Amino acid sequence: MLTLYHKMPERNETIRNLLQTRVLEHGDKVLLISEIDEREFSYGAFSKLVHRTASLLKSRGIEKGDVVSLLLPNSAEYIIAYFACWSLGAVAGPINSLLKPEEIEWTLANSESKLLLVGSEFLSDLDGRVLPGSIVFDDAETATEAFDAVSIDTEITPGDDAVIIYTSGTTGKPKGCLLTHGNLVANARQIVEWLDFGPDDRLLSVMPLFHMNAVSVTTMSALYAGGSTVVSPKFSASRFWNIIDKHKITSFGSVATMLSMLLAKASGSKFQVPSSRSDDPAPWNLEPGTWNRTLRFAMCGSAPVPAEVLHRFEDTFDCLVVEGYGLSESTCRSTFNPPNKDRRPGSCGLPIGNEMAVWDEKNQPVADGELGEIVLRGPNIFRGYFKNEAATEKAFEGGWFHTGDIGYRDADGFYFIADRKSDMIIRGGENIYPREIDELLFTHPAISAAAAIGVPDELYGEEVEAFVVLREGQNTSESDLIAFCRKHLADYKCPKRIHFLTEIPKGPTGKLLKRELAKLRPAGRPPAKL
Repeated sequence: MLTLYHKMPERNETIRNLLQTRVLEHGDKVLLISEIDEREFSYGAFSKLVHRTASLLKSRGIEKGDVVSLLLPNSAEYIIAYFACWSLGAVAGPINSLLKPEEIEWTLANSESKLLLVGSEFLSDLDGRVLPGSIVFDDAETATEAFDAVSIDTEITPGDDAVIIYTSGTTGKPKGCLLTHGNLVANARQIVEWLDFGPDDRLLSVMPLFHMNAVSVTTMSALYAGGSTVVSPKFSASRFWNIIDKHKITSFGSVATMLSMLLAKASGSKFQVPSSRSDDPAPWNLEPGTWNRTLRFAMCGSAPVPAEVLHRFEDTFDCLVVEGYGLSESTCRSTFNPPNKDRRPGSCGLPIGNEMAVWDEKNQPVADGELGEIVLRGPNIFRGYFKNEAATEKAFEGGWFHTGDIGYRDADGFYFIADRKSDMIIRGGENIYPREIDELLFTHPAISAAAAIGVPDELYGEEVEAFVVLREGQNTSESDLIAFCRKHLADYKCPKRIHFLTEIPKGPTGKLLKRELAKLRPAGRPPAKL
């Protein structure tokens, strides 16, 4: 049994109890809207469909504590599946749909998953790597129509596991991060109270639901506030403002890459706010000031927003950007800037309900303005890594969670992230650990040494590039090596350039000096074309 390194929330709330409470308060009000097909679910109808889906899972032998893996597109079904797991006491295991079949297979095995709910669009890519009895879950109504009367009486507590989400590790293999019911409810409460969300708020879930950002910031928070959420299959710069206008969105979750894409779409002409009521299919078709504006602000996280992008976005779209910071291990958000003009550009903000500090290498607090490692403690902090007690104990050394991020706090209490303690690359909000890429490249018969790094990229924040040394007498090309990576890794992890060296720089202890590699990049050469 893993040790709980934080206090549980004072309120005896589970996700199931929270949903039941909101149904009593807002039964006929719309909770969930499926943007792609315009289906709407009231609080009451959503709860009934969740119960039917939980009954379906129970009929397949799923019990409290069992992992149910979710490989689904962004959809109402994804959200229904999450809540069905939580209502039954099962553990939802979201799977990154960008992964390759062998990566998905590893995740299923490592999490000891008992069942897979899968979208039919992913079946052809799995190469038969699915669990026996997996359920195609394209339409919740159809899949659960025979399960109205099944009783669900599982006892659930705030300390019970709700999610196992895999976060990349420095060893090259992801670690299963265990989040409890108490964690999710606490983080939803923290976000709602900090951003002053209420029943009139309608949040847009356009971030992938296999990340905690969409689950916590725009789904659980909407439920906690008694508001509504609109789920969209994927981000589209061309359709984005039409969705905002049509559904009267008050806030949305984003990453810096999304903001950059919206700016790129608007460049070249003065931005005109779109209208879903117009017959003109172009997204920029309404004079500013003539639409029924409800948008309060954009929430942005996962990676720092370049100051230039932030200011340009706010000037172009007249929409405040509220930056925040967090990790899967903190459920999602640990900090947010104030949702007003009191923000600190470049800062990730203030703690929103958990404790936060900056420590030195001896686990002692440093003075304001001094760099150190960001550490966290609070009811939203996860309970540990699945079947990895050593990693859990190391992460909670000194009783606080060590984030691995280097930063500082200013005299007013605002936090700033300066660097990453690890070599992690953040590409468009996706965490990439280069060790995983290095280990794959080492398996290529022509390569004797390899090292991947992140390099600055205007659109994605960072992009992956790799340096390799060939074995004596061996030969291969950049395009062949990129194709090799794409065969085994999710596309977003794959290097866009590969450079050939005679030797990779090393320190006196033999450690690869990855910071030196960036200086060896040839300038002006475009990525290889496959």
